[in-house]
Amino acid sequence: MKLYDYVLSGNCYKIRLLLDFLEIAHEKQAVDFFPGLEHKSDAFLRINPLGQIPVLEDDGAHIRDAQAILVYLASRYDPDNTWWPVNDPAQLGRVAQWLAFADSITSTASAARLHDVLGYDLDVEQARAGAHRLFRILDDHLANQELQGFDWIAGPNATVADIACFPYTALAGDGGIDLFYYPAIQRWIRRFVHLPHFKLMPGINIFA
Repeated sequence: MKLYDYVLSGNCYKIRLLLDFLEIAHEKQAVDFFPGLEHKSDAFLRINPLGQIPVLEDDGAHIRDAQAILVYLASRYDPDNTWWPVNDPAQLGRVAQWLAFADSITSTASAARLHDVLGYDLDVEQARAGAHRLFRILDDHLANQELQGFDWIAGPNATVADIACFPYTALAGDGGIDLFYYPAIQRWIRRFVHLPHFKLMPGINIFA
């Protein structure tokens, strides 16, 4: 198994997290995303015509898109079906809807981070405003989950929904987005980093 990876990519980090949580042996193929733009090279476009990372190579197949890779790995390599709860349709539906929510976090909080860290030319104030709107929703949801006795986004256990939403939420400070006003998110981040086999990436803000 090979992961086409960029160490500062939150989407690649999602895959590294699940690979570590499931203790799956794999190799990492570094992609010079910035400044080399290797993901736009002819060689990489033959692997992923969309020119995006991450890409997972497994048994000769190439799976692209971070959320799709999470589902693939959890479906194939988690014998307990906890990360992708196929035996509980109601919880599975909740997980799926938060995967879509994670894409919105990527298009806002991640965009602001790309502007501030890598100098991307985009409307950063619009990206930040969009991220704050999403974080208010997520914070309210997590607080309500806690009132019901649940620590995690989709129920009593961590799932790929938590993995999908975690990186660009925890990295929000890199894009000038302060999580101070989102106490439930801060508590969730503290819980997440204490999951077995968790590994940190640069820029993650751990709240005391």
